[in-house]
Amino acid sequence: MTRCEALARFGQKLVRRRPLEWKEGSGGGLARCLSTLDLVALGVGSTLGAGVYVLAGEVARDQAGPAIVLCFLVAAVTSVLSGLCYAEFGARVPCSGSAYLYSYVTVGQLCAFVTGWNLILSYVIGSASVARAWSATIDSLTGQHMSRALQESVPLRVPLLASSLDFFALGLVLLLTGVLVLGARESALVTKIFTGVNLLVLGFIILSGFITGRLHHWQLTEQDYELIQSESNGTVSLGPLGAGGFVPFGFQGVLRGAATCFYAFVGFDCIATAGEEALDPQRAIPLGTVASLSVCFLAYCGVSAALTLMVPYFQLSPRSPLPDAFLHVGWPWARYLVAAGTLCALSSSLLGAMFPMPRVILAMAEDGLLFRALARIHPRTHTPIVATVVSGILAALMAFLFELNNLVDLMSIGTLLAYSLVAFSVLVLRYQPDQHPSEKEKPGAEMTELQRGPGAGSRGPEPGAGALRGLWSPGSAGPTPRSGRAAYSCALALAMLLAALSLVLAQWPGRLAAGDPLAAAVTGLLLLLALGLTAVLWRQPQSPAALRFKVPLLPALPLASIFVNLYLMLQMPARTWAQFGVWMAMGAAIYFGYGIRSSAEAAPAQTRL
Repeated sequence: MTRCEALARFGQKLVRRRPLEWKEGSGGGLARCLSTLDLVALGVGSTLGAGVYVLAGEVARDQAGPAIVLCFLVAAVTSVLSGLCYAEFGARVPCSGSAYLYSYVTVGQLCAFVTGWNLILSYVIGSASVARAWSATIDSLTGQHMSRALQESVPLRVPLLASSLDFFALGLVLLLTGVLVLGARESALVTKIFTGVNLLVLGFIILSGFITGRLHHWQLTEQDYELIQSESNGTVSLGPLGAGGFVPFGFQGVLRGAATCFYAFVGFDCIATAGEEALDPQRAIPLGTVASLSVCFLAYCGVSAALTLMVPYFQLSPRSPLPDAFLHVGWPWARYLVAAGTLCALSSSLLGAMFPMPRVILAMAEDGLLFRALARIHPRTHTPIVATVVSGILAALMAFLFELNNLVDLMSIGTLLAYSLVAFSVLVLRYQPDQHPSEKEKPGAEMTELQRGPGAGSRGPEPGAGALRGLWSPGSAGPTPRSGRAAYSCALALAMLLAALSLVLAQWPGRLAAGDPLAAAVTGLLLLLALGLTAVLWRQPQSPAALRFKVPLLPALPLASIFVNLYLMLQMPARTWAQFGVWMAMGAAIYFGYGIRSSAEAAPAQTRL
């Protein structure tokens, strides 16, 4: 075998794809026991964490004022772009693995491993961060006695580690790992209880805000600011005023606040990992995803509106806005309800972060990309026992040893990357010919057109004019192999253009605002090319396959989702990208040392899903 042939075979291994079909009864031993309500509770619990009790105060005080309601609206719409893509894929391939599986059937094995590897990172950091927040909340309720005792008895003076060991967070994660081992039904029940209490507390906060609040607090002026400052004699720390009114920091403040609020909606993707445990996954996953995002949006908007009606936005406490707001209106007893809601929100958020992690590990282990011992399922509880225990211990150790504030941005990169790949996968698959199992059984038909990739096929290149006419007028009511390859190529080129456009907007905002000719020309050229390719993609025939849910406004909506996600990723500091590089180097060692040789797709005759 020549060197070129060896390199070509190696490249083919990197883009091996899983077949798309899903057969009723698949699931590898996981129990189908989760209703739509269970999935909604899981999504709401994972998404509506402690941020609702803190984030609204921070953003309203320093970035948006009362217009924080608009920030959450913009952030919710942005999150829905990704949520709808997850919903379609959940209806199309309702199996464990979430974004990992979706990228495997569309983009290929290497991208799938990168996605799954980063999902694991996101869930580990998310679980450990929430456990630390739970511990900090208990510590604050006890007057910081716990943290002071730990710092005195077992101080840590090691770089990158926390100042003290957090035994409380360690025990909490191990306890909930035990709950997850008991079974998906039991985990869902605990999540529903915590989420229900959290929603009741938030409902009380919203109702209290509308009763005790003043509409004048949405119309504050400089005179109000000066009056409050004079009455306090300088004893009250006031935030920035802005221009006053409902939008005191202008449209830029709303956009900055929306970028911060976007991360408040991260977590709904855990619903997609329960595809093999849902009773009716093709209905429950789309409905659960949309319903959970809707509930979270109403809760965030309601709490932020109530908060800014109760207290002038520049008087909000950045660390404990809701307890201080109830003190402001003369309801000090309500602080205890807020504390109870915070603990329930943290508990459901922790379960929501821990639940999908072993499901992603299970899917990767079943595919041979991670060690197959991790794919063991308990015969009685029907849970991924080894993956659950290993992921729980890893998250517990992270919570025990590390101060995770500096790693939250790293978690966001993994999540946004997964969102982008899911949107790309929806964009590609809608334009591909249907894959029929009967065709796969024919000799020589093991690979579908999507599996061969955009460059496959025996036809030679067509003349230029004819090829361009074929792109604009495919001449077929349904997708063909030729139109599928064209759509794949256009989608890939669009993703690259959107990445370049995001980079320009992230690196040259000042030059664009100042009207720099070079920056404006580069931006205009990228936009023009993107619009042209979008038009070509729009002209390609879509698959008529009947699904319980389909993303509307194709291709615009998935492309908008990809652009927003890439732009937010590029806002991360260089230190975060360096940490990301270290994690990816660890993943590369596992993939090239084990996964690429042990992959289930290495056996062509083996049928997956």
